[in-house]
Amino acid sequence: MNNAKFKQDLVDTIPRLRAFARSISGNRDRADDLVQETLAKAIANKDKFTEGTNLTAWLITILRNQYYSVGRKMQREVADPDGEHAASLESKPQQAGHLEMKDFLSALQVLPDDQREALILIGASGFSYEEAADILGVKPGTVKSRVSRARARLEELMSGQESFERSELAVAESAELIQNALSAQP
Repeated sequence: MNNAKFKQDLVDTIPRLRAFARSISGNRDRADDLVQETLAKAIANKDKFTEGTNLTAWLITILRNQYYSVGRKMQREVADPDGEHAASLESKPQQAGHLEMKDFLSALQVLPDDQREALILIGASGFSYEEAADILGVKPGTVKSRVSRARARLEELMSGQESFERSELAVAESAELIQNALSAQP
């Protein structure tokens, strides 16, 4: 079907589309919006229309689907004419999580090697204490102790009780350790 014929056929169906839209929406303005949205979708999806089939039926299907899609969205919306509900919503800044992660990765490098290694084996690699003990050549109780001390020290560092140097090098080293640990999961 050539483009000019397709557009003319669309224009010819507008009265039927408007009548159907008014019958399901019960609102003249909403019906006009539905018809406009339907025609825009039909033009955008012209390649999905099979020539020789009923164009009006195809358009009414698009219109009906659009009507119900919008209806479902509107059911989830909250009426808030004076903006009280919107004012009560809050969105925390996205960058805080990123900065906290960089602090954590820097703090991880402050830990003694044996504590950092035990913590990464348990926390990032997902090994059990027994498996980590086998890997490290120590007893499970030793691994538990190292992990406990590492967590306590990280808590001190992250809460500001103790200061530490934040550096991109430390972040990169910790990120590499964790990446390697994640790829070596049991």
